[in-house]
Amino acid sequence: MYHFTAFVTLLAIAFYLFVTVNVSRARARTGIKVPATSGHPDFERAFRIQANTLEWMPIVLPSLWLFAVYISDAVAAAIGAVWVIGRIVYFMGYSKAAAKRGPGFAIQAFAAIALWVGALGAVLLRLAK
Repeated sequence: MYHFTAFVTLLAIAFYLFVTVNVSRARARTGIKVPATSGHPDFERAFRIQANTLEWMPIVLPSLWLFAVYISDAVAAAIGAVWVIGRIVYFMGYSKAAAKRGPGFAIQAFAAIALWVGALGAVLLRLAK
């Protein structure tokens, strides 16, 4: 069973739900009405945090699960947890200023690439056998 990976998947989804709710709260706080996606820097940053998280999830979640299946549940979950932590750091930095998003982006990108490269390598090794 893949209990650790399942837990990290649920953490990633919970974080995405959090940033989605944050966009709604930013809309209310700044007066940006649907369907507008611009008009106030605080709202625009909240919107981009949510959108960027969504952009990375189709890369991370399948890679996370393939890594767990082909390599290790615990290692996949640990790297996936680093991705979630990176997203939190990204959220905290970007919420203050766009220029402060770099460290969190780097952490989560490193974790995502590690998951994808690990999964790809493991699949290729299995195909070669």
